[in-house]
Amino acid sequence: MLVLSRKLQEAVVVGGPDGNEHLLKVTVLEIRNGHVKLGFEVDSEVPVHRGEIWERIQNNGRPNDGQDDFDKRE
Repeated sequence: MLVLSRKLQEAVVVGGPDGNEHLLKVTVLEIRNGHVKLGFEVDSEVPVHRGEIWERIQNNGRPNDGQDDFDKRE
């Protein structure tokens, strides 16, 4: 696991194999009361889920069990 520190409005970019294109950009948008809000920039075809939602998909093949707690893009 790679561990990086970032401050407010700083980002991490994950690049493609040639290093010229970015596949994913994660930006720290807000830090408040021990919570961090992250922004993800990635192609709309690439699914992005919170860890617990991803685990649920892996376990039963669906993003939710009828509840509205699946991840939405803004």
